[in-house]
Amino acid sequence: MEQTLYEKVGGEEAIAKVVDYFYSELVLKDDTVNHFFEHTDMEKQRRHQTKFISFALGGPNQYSGKSMAKAHEGMNIQPAHFDAIANHLHAALAHFEVNEADIDKALSKVASLREDIIYK
Repeated sequence: MEQTLYEKVGGEEAIAKVVDYFYSELVLKDDTVNHFFEHTDMEKQRRHQTKFISFALGGPNQYSGKSMAKAHEGMNIQPAHFDAIANHLHAALAHFEVNEADIDKALSKVASLREDIIYK
């Protein structure tokens, strides 16, 4: 049986490291998007994001948070913001040596949620 991307990258522990890097080194240093996280409990955000990305990569669905549309309600996220976050996720996965083909698979999962996230 073919490994899931989740297994390939090393499971939840590895994804947690990607998520930490994603926020600490990329998202929170990017002035075009970091204001979205000004009043966010980042520990909780990191946990949610780790579970969400784990699921997006074929891992177990432990995500029990709000729907994507609900979670982003009132944020008025524009396409450029969405793209910036997707680019940061690409960079974070690449930083941990996930290959391009696998990154593309992960990002197409993320892209499928675009309509639930932008303009809310």
